[in-house]
Amino acid sequence: MLSVVILTKNEEKNIFDCLETVLWADEIVIVDDFSTDRTLEVIKSLENKKIKIYKNSLNGDFSKQRTFGLSKTTKKWVLFIDADERITSQLREEINTMIINSKESNTQGYYIQRKDVLWGKTLNKGETGNIKFLRLAKRDSGIWFGKIHETWQINGKTDEFENYLIHFPHPTVDEFLEEINFYSTIRAKDLYGQKIRSSFISILNYPLGKFVLNFMLKRGFQDGLEGLVFAIMMSFHSFLVRSKLWLLWQKKSLS
Repeated sequence: MLSVVILTKNEEKNIFDCLETVLWADEIVIVDDFSTDRTLEVIKSLENKKIKIYKNSLNGDFSKQRTFGLSKTTKKWVLFIDADERITSQLREEINTMIINSKESNTQGYYIQRKDVLWGKTLNKGETGNIKFLRLAKRDSGIWFGKIHETWQINGKTDEFENYLIHFPHPTVDEFLEEINFYSTIRAKDLYGQKIRSSFISILNYPLGKFVLNFMLKRGFQDGLEGLVFAIMMSFHSFLVRSKLWLLWQKKSLS
């Protein structure tokens, strides 16, 4: 009844722990963006027939990658989880109960709350303090949209689970910066494709506004030093997005 889809790219440090929390599912689809580390070796070492591995290039479009994974599933319900996320036992039981009782409900998809754990600290405030994503739905109920910050747009009724999944992002500051650089490039190209421009004011105001929103208004300061670092890093992400967007338009004007 349940397929799980996991996107991977050099996730050898995460994938084993992630898979351990979803091996109860009927089918697990791995979509690998041509990892160059031991990700696939770790997956194959489990010798689990439920796991199916497909290689497909991301090409800067997460919706297409998720849609590709969705097309490879065969079960009625599909759960998307990232390699640095974990399904808790409580959430697993809630999902199983929902599936058992799904014939009595017309719900097509479910939002799942996510708790970020940064360097051992659970972030309860700030940008990720109350965040949820539509990650579980019937296989033919909707379509993925957006090259980055993608969303699963479901046709029909949606609901929300009480329990949450756990997210272990950015194990080190170096990896945090690498990911910010990667995602900001994709986001800048996405905005450029939408004909959105950047300026001195937006390059200055977006990061500042984001910091005030996350650290002050959303009370990220209550998460201590980890909350401060997270707020600064996400503001830096906004700075890079607007700066890279400005550079794209500059290159166009000079060509």
